[in-house]
Amino acid sequence: MANGAVRLDLDGKPIKPLTICMIGAGGFIGSHLCEKLLTETPHKVLALDVYNDKIKHLLEPDTSEWAERIQFHRINIKHDSRLEGLVKMADLTINLAAICTPADYNTRPLDTIYSNFIDALPVVSAVAVASIKTVVVRFANAEAAAYYIATAGFIGVSCRTRRSDASVRWSFLRQRNEQELTQNVDAAAAADTCGNQTNSPFVKYCSENNKRLIHFSTCEVYGKTIGSFLPKDHPLRQDPDFYVLKEDTSPCIFGSIEKQRWSYACAKQLIERLVYAEGAENGLEFTIVRPFNWIGPRMDFIPGIDGPSEGVPRVLACFSNNLLRREPLKLVDGGESQRTFIYIKDAIEAVLLMIENPERANGHIFNVGNPNNEVTVRQLAEMMTKVYSKVSGETAIESPTIDVSSKEFYGEGYDDSDKRIPDMTIINRQLGWNPKTSLWDLLESTLTYQHRTYAEAVKKATSKPVAS
Repeated sequence: MANGAVRLDLDGKPIKPLTICMIGAGGFIGSHLCEKLLTETPHKVLALDVYNDKIKHLLEPDTSEWAERIQFHRINIKHDSRLEGLVKMADLTINLAAICTPADYNTRPLDTIYSNFIDALPVVSAVAVASIKTVVVRFANAEAAAYYIATAGFIGVSCRTRRSDASVRWSFLRQRNEQELTQNVDAAAAADTCGNQTNSPFVKYCSENNKRLIHFSTCEVYGKTIGSFLPKDHPLRQDPDFYVLKEDTSPCIFGSIEKQRWSYACAKQLIERLVYAEGAENGLEFTIVRPFNWIGPRMDFIPGIDGPSEGVPRVLACFSNNLLRREPLKLVDGGESQRTFIYIKDAIEAVLLMIENPERANGHIFNVGNPNNEVTVRQLAEMMTKVYSKVSGETAIESPTIDVSSKEFYGEGYDDSDKRIPDMTIINRQLGWNPKTSLWDLLESTLTYQHRTYAEAVKKATSKPVAS
């Protein structure tokens, strides 16, 4: 943090430094949230993920001004006994982990359901047993205890250890180096100490430890709008009551079971209901975030460059890939679906308000989007083509778009919603937040990054070797 000035919340109260356990910290949203927390706040981050590529600039070098406030833990939450201990050490857990790519909903419905519901259970579970001052933690062996104590040293938790036979006492030095921590983890894994909590529920960890949870859901939980069931020329389709999505009153309407595209939305809605029930029955302090198409640098991947060649990322990265390769942008079913898009930096401002204003955020579900940036997917493609021409200096190809069917693009079982427009009443009332960045500006910023980051790599990947 640049200066030591006392920071105040929305009610004028001093904001206390927090230790935040961020699950999925290495992803698109997590990387931007980590940046915000480290550069503008005094909070500490326990960053959990399988990969750290998008936050490497925050982890290196060790001499950076925030080196003492971030610690990366390479963890797969599906089967790692360290998760509960890390949640216990934190004041707040933020769960960002998910499979959230539409192409996967259709082709990998089981993985989608497991990732977004089953694998999220241990997170919510980990956040509800520990606003207590003293915690007795039992470990399978010394290596597991060493890992816990090393991390406790990082966040300033004092630890005393003992063995039941009272004949052995351990003392451990604080370890900050990820390699050392990983060695401890590998030793514990080799001793098979990470398998005993494979099915421990994540939501339960939060609930049983009296820990606060910010859980990231999705705008997909709304499913289809009421208006989508009316005839296309029906006047009520233009009535906001039939398409604007409200956290507290809009129904969640999904397609038939054979439409596996809804596997993601169903899994996300079910975990929302579990979080809400933990709050109602066991007093879990929670906030649920429903993102509406957050856009910005480091989103998704470019197939064949920093992701699988056969991968299909979300729409912005998909269109970016087409633009970089000078290919027509593929419009699924004519690109008639309407969406809103919000700049990642605006959205992260909203999340920071949730983090630092628990009295205003707890127990609420928040839409986080920008209803002013509404376009059809076709209009988005046209705008991206213009913006990319500007930032790259390249003229657009002769036929910049091509129509494809959803079956051809996504496979059998795809379905979609017609509109996805967020109501902003609750977040504006509780947190005083509104988005600022126009669609053109956010696309210019994002495509400038995409061109600078990927253009040369794509050219090399697509150039054919010349025969001698």
